[in-house]
Amino acid sequence: MANLKDLKTRIQSVKNTRKITKAMQMVAAAKLRRAQEAAEAGRPYADRMAEVMRNLAHAAAGADDAPVLLAGNGKDDVHLLIVATSERGLCGGFNSSIVRRARAHAQRLVANGKTVKMLTVGKKGREQLRREYEQDMVAHVDLTEVKRVGYVNAQGIAKDVLARFAAGEFDVATIFFSTFQSVMAQEPTTLQLIPATVEEDPEKEAPFYEFEPDEEEILAELLPAAMTTQIFTALLENGASEQGARMSAMDSATRNAGDMIDRLTIEYNRSRQAAITNELIEIISGAEAL
Repeated sequence: MANLKDLKTRIQSVKNTRKITKAMQMVAAAKLRRAQEAAEAGRPYADRMAEVMRNLAHAAAGADDAPVLLAGNGKDDVHLLIVATSERGLCGGFNSSIVRRARAHAQRLVANGKTVKMLTVGKKGREQLRREYEQDMVAHVDLTEVKRVGYVNAQGIAKDVLARFAAGEFDVATIFFSTFQSVMAQEPTTLQLIPATVEEDPEKEAPFYEFEPDEEEILAELLPAAMTTQIFTALLENGASEQGARMSAMDSATRNAGDMIDRLTIEYNRSRQAAITNELIEIISGAEAL
């Protein structure tokens, strides 16, 4: 049976841990509200931008001079995977689920004879992928000092990606992030950025527009902005998902700490009762011996 002093020390240690996890849960809850509001506020803009892109792409479909960001460069040999995770841990399986999805995608590409390059956003994703893909990592974006992700951060990433595409470093770019659904649910998401994917909505009939200047010129200007918007949306969704996952993980850790304290307290009381019983037996035995 454990020593009473050791049990008391363990109980106090778990209580201290519970205080920390409870505080982290409350901080995550406060940050979640702001992050969720930012993610939800960005969705209408992203949806509207996607609608405009659908209309333009539909009008420019089949054109010989379609922008390369829309039509691609005609090759599918080198893939750039942009893996967006968090800078900090203690958020459950949030980072692992994104990395797992990116790793599976990379393995499929390699199995098909493709070349994979990686650009990581967030320290945790880089740490998990570095062992297996260190030689394939071409860049890393550190957001440790960024308290609140802004559009300027997405612009920096988009500028780097576009420069690498213009230099012919890759043919296809895909970003991996987590879409926020609720505190309990965050969905790992894959989105192809280059060539731009334009999904048709079968329930909506594409309206007819006349563009001035022509569609190709407008697309040439809008495509980089649309890609920046997609990256910004991914960062906002990641921010909300991270805080939701951390809040859930810390809530679970707090409850587990409470259960452990209860078990240790019962064990402590039993040990103390046994020690008192042994002392009484020794006293009685000694008295009878006299």
